[in-house]
This record gives sequence, structure tokens and C-alpha cells, in this order.
Amino acid sequence: MATLPPSLKKIAFFLERLPGIGEKTANRLAFYLLRLPEKDLQDFAVEINQLKARTKRCRVCLNLTEADVCDICSDRQRDQGVITVVESVLDILSLETGNIYQGVYHVLHGRIDPLNNIGPDDIFIAALIKRIQQDGKIKEVILATNPDMEGEATAMYIRDKIKELKGLQVKELKITRLGYGLPMGASLEYADYMTLKKSLENRSRY
Repeated sequence: MATLPPSLKKIAFFLERLPGIGEKTANRLAFYLLRLPEKDLQDFAVEINQLKARTKRCRVCLNLTEADVCDICSDRQRDQGVITVVESVLDILSLETGNIYQGVYHVLHGRIDPLNNIGPDDIFIAALIKRIQQDGKIKEVILATNPDMEGEATAMYIRDKIKELKGLQVKELKITRLGYGLPMGASLEYADYMTLKKSLENRSRY
């Protein structure tokens, strides 16, 4: 029975663990890496090896960055008074397509999901609340968690936590939810540009 050389098989097994990659695709990708010029393969190996060390979370919004503060938070042209709360960094990439949004973000790195033992303390809700308390310039928080059961539960929890805050600037703070240009059960990661544009335009008070 034909089999791959051990080193190539190890690479294929690793690639098969990646999302959406099956056995046949993993084997093809392993052979593709084998055919790369030696320098390209070495450069790729260096980048993979340094990925964890170089990548960190922005101290303001928790987006992934290689600096202390990400490019979005440090951009003075953006509206620092509008924060869109998203579940993952991939959601930011979707919203940044087409230049449809000029505010800033807060990344939760997850959502409330009791079935998988993920509660409010397991994601970065407390960091958002602290950010709102300390920054008196915030005028709107857009809750852009996904429109499914877990996303809705997360949005409602954040809304209630913000409403518990005291202070004049908090009372004047507007809390909105993305308009339902997004279908229920959909993920921002896979939404097209026009759907996201309409969702932002049609957001409502929450």
C-alpha cells in the first residue's frame, strides 16, 4: 500500500487539523510545500515560527497587532467616539471592506455560550465596560455580535451591563444593534459588502 514519507505525512496530518481542510486537500498542500523553492519554504518556516511571538492584542481594542496599539485605534482620522463590538478579529476584516465604517472596535474574542461553558468572564466584556467608564468621549456603542442565539445573548448582556453604569456621559451614550440586513444565524465573516453596509445603516437603538 502506497504511503507518504514520514516527514511529509507529519505535515499533511498537521494541515488536516486546520479548519475546512480534509485529508486529500492536506496531502495536496503538503506536496505544494515540498515543491516550493528552498528560500520560500525557509521564509515561510520563519514566519510560522515567529507568529506567536510577534502577534499580540491591542491594549485598547484587543484587535491583533504587532504594536502596542493597532493601526485602527491609532488612526486619528477615525471616529474614536463610536465603538463597534465584535466577536472576533475576522469580523473587523469584514467590516473594513469597502470603507463603510469609520469608527473603532472592541473585540470580545468569543461570545457567551453556556453549552460550551463560556460565560461573560471568559470573554473581554469587562475590558469593554472599563473602557466605556474611563473614556468620556464615547457616544455610541454598536453591538455587532452575530445574529444567532449566542450573539443575541451576548449583546443583551453587554447592553444591560452598560445601562448599569452611572454617570452623565453614560446616560447620554447610545447603544445600537446592527440592523437585520444580516439574516438570523449568519456570521459577519461570510457576509458580503452590501449586506454589511445595510446592516450598519439600519442599526437601531438597543
